[in-house]
Amino acid sequence: MSSTNRTVVVTGIGATTPLGGDAASTWDGLIAGKSGVGPLEQDWAAEQAVRIAAQIAVEPSEVIPRPQARRLDRSAQFALIAAQEAWKDAGFTAKAGEDASVDPDRLGAVIASGIGGVTTLLDQYDVLKEKGVRRVSPHTVPMLMPNGPSANVGLAVGARAGVHTPVSACASGAEAIGYAIEMIRTGRADVVVAGGTEAAIHPLPIAAFGNMMAMSKNNDDPQGASRPYDVERDGFVLGEGAGVLVLESAEHAAKRGARVYAEAVGQGISADSHDIVQPEPEGRGISHALHNLLDNSDLDPAEIVHVNAHATSTPAGDIAELKALRKVFGDHADHIAVSATKSMTGHLLGGAGGVESVATVLALYNRVAPPTINVQNIDPEAEANADVVRGEARKLRAEGRIAALNDSFGFGGHNMVLAFRTV
Repeated sequence: MSSTNRTVVVTGIGATTPLGGDAASTWDGLIAGKSGVGPLEQDWAAEQAVRIAAQIAVEPSEVIPRPQARRLDRSAQFALIAAQEAWKDAGFTAKAGEDASVDPDRLGAVIASGIGGVTTLLDQYDVLKEKGVRRVSPHTVPMLMPNGPSANVGLAVGARAGVHTPVSACASGAEAIGYAIEMIRTGRADVVVAGGTEAAIHPLPIAAFGNMMAMSKNNDDPQGASRPYDVERDGFVLGEGAGVLVLESAEHAAKRGARVYAEAVGQGISADSHDIVQPEPEGRGISHALHNLLDNSDLDPAEIVHVNAHATSTPAGDIAELKALRKVFGDHADHIAVSATKSMTGHLLGGAGGVESVATVLALYNRVAPPTINVQNIDPEAEANADVVRGEARKLRAEGRIAALNDSFGFGGHNMVLAFRTV
């Protein structure tokens, strides 16, 4: 089937995060304003300037059989757990081919990671140095490959229409979902399993981010450390986990009687071309991505009632994003409920767009926006440019069709905006 205008819908969701081992517990944690951040108790953390992180709530060893887990990098373990949940949630009972409702040649997988198998790479290098060549795992290469999570998800569900791995730093997970939307819209696939994963809580990444002055050093108050829009914000908190959606053509979903969470309206993409790590301070690239989304979809700006913001808790990035929203939507920005869920999950890097897309879809489905926690003293620029949901969850408009955006931006100047809408 070839088409360039097929409607794409979300029929399955899955997640494993610092708030819970599945999408339901993660959502409950978000709505309750729960923080997943805590102290790092590993021996290596004692010498770090940053000694906090948002570690996974349920270890993969509790879900994946040990022989299988030993062949997967931690990032691939997260991706597989989230993907299997989303696959089951979408109503599929077996891998493609075995489940007659999906053709493996019409099924794709797009799972992103910003860093890939970094823990495998660094741990196996330690093995090489300390124990010698013969002790290095023969599974090292397929474990460290950035496409390892996507490849393993593709194998698990039986995808043959294409298995892909976008890498665009912290925009990676959102870019994966955007790519999946286009796979379906252009007729390459009927169903795509898409999202993002990351597992980078390791001494080297934490030391490197810490030395960049990018991460919060609020070690005395871990749960209050990720504080987007607060005047005292001092950097992000590293998190880990994965979020995955099952995307499907509306026609295919209707044919098999699938439950639909939301329509995946489209994507907007741009690049800042400003700096390798610093955001463009006025949000010009973000504005361009938003205009790109509106110009290439049937989305009415008046439908937009919610934004799950990128909002990492950095001084420059948080405000640039809100300036862009104000520039594009004008006075309508006063009627858009902005949530910064990284205040609870930490920053999952390449996994952020996946987890936050799950949150955005559930916000529409339940018509409620999660809170932004830890905003004790809101930055005046944030307050002037946006309606930030603070303290507790907020109900969204109860009647009519509504839409929400998920923003994701990454080192290198990558900007990605996804739009979802009620059906």
